[in-house]
Amino acid sequence: MTTPEELIAHYGLEPLPREGGLYRRTWMGPARPDGHPEGSAIVVLLTADDFSALHRLPTDEIWHFYLGDPLQLLLLAPDGTARTAVLGPAPLSGQHVQLTVPAGTWMGARVAGGGAWTLFGTTMAPGFTDTDYEHGDAHELTARYPSEAARIMELCRP
Repeated sequence: MTTPEELIAHYGLEPLPREGGLYRRTWMGPARPDGHPEGSAIVVLLTADDFSALHRLPTDEIWHFYLGDPLQLLLLAPDGTARTAVLGPAPLSGQHVQLTVPAGTWMGARVAGGGAWTLFGTTMAPGFTDTDYEHGDAHELTARYPSEAARIMELCRP
């Protein structure tokens, strides 16, 4: 069985600033005239004692499940609706091995209850730049999505 420590060493994973988890960029396409790369991809390891903080991006982001336990994603849409999607190894049971999060959607994730770790990846086109990342504010998000207040508080960092 693969361990998180083996994955950290194999991929050379480092802390993902503000968002959480350990990551490594695995691909970045050539630069476009606007300075964004054509596309980008990362691999991320989350453990049960960490989470991917609520954030949003200006373009779609595709999440890919690779190994480990299911990952729960809280998705807060621009129209005020909320849903939970699960990335995991059981697509015939409603889990996703690949999921597209639409542009402008607040997203945050954590390893599903009882799980230990998840290895996943994300892909974007055009590619990610640091200026694309918008960090979620717990007070603003709970005001907009009051039915998800408890989960929002669990998935926000100052």
